[in-house]
Amino acid sequence: MNFDRTQRLSQDGDWRIRANPLAWGNPNAEVVVLGFSKGPTQAGKLATTPHDQIAYKGGRLSAGKILAHVGLIEGGDDRHLRTSVDRLIADPAGRFHFGSLIRCTVERWDGEEWKGTGGAMLDGFVATQFGREVASNCASRFLAELPAATRLVVMFGMGTKGNYIRQARTLIQQARPGRWRTVNEVAYADDTVTFVHVEHFASQGSLIPDWLGENGNRREHLGIRAREAVNAALAPRPISATAA
Repeated sequence: MNFDRTQRLSQDGDWRIRANPLAWGNPNAEVVVLGFSKGPTQAGKLATTPHDQIAYKGGRLSAGKILAHVGLIEGGDDRHLRTSVDRLIADPAGRFHFGSLIRCTVERWDGEEWKGTGGAMLDGFVATQFGREVASNCASRFLAELPAATRLVVMFGMGTKGNYIRQARTLIQQARPGRWRTVNEVAYADDTVTFVHVEHFASQGSLIPDWLGENGNRREHLGIRAREAVNAALAPRPISATAA
């Protein structure tokens, strides 16, 4: 594999992936934060970009607002939030691990050029046979056996009408066979780990402010449900009778 250069095309030529798997933070973290894939602000420049500057490049302020909204980091002004995310990504012994569901860069041909962002990008990719194969391979490799310390996986993105939530759940359940339950509209869990979907840090227009509850929009309900699921996942676990 030639890092960040080796590519694979879907059979119809509409999708491609570029081999550049990366991750940041603590590999034995309590909280894993996953984007969908490395976007166009990152792909193609990885060999010359300092490692800790790659993750969520151009979206760290929004990522900070989202993580603060669900109670995972302390809130504050824009500078504080951006600096907090910078520090967490660079910390190899902290509470967080950062990566993406699809470890390679995903791009779609729009008829004129390859694009790594846009409407229905997340659910559109995993709805294709090519996308399901790639996503299934990534889920099996990186999510099937999470560290014992991991209690929560935060997934950036919900998809159109929740399609990405449903499709990601199917892939993750296949990679992690066992007992699963629905926590609420944006979260699901097995016996050890809760997966919570939040607004994507690269969402456009009013989507992030709506989700944050800044506009009195019904989308804020999804942000509230995400915060509730995060709180429940990280709440102290009761001591079992056999351990007492």
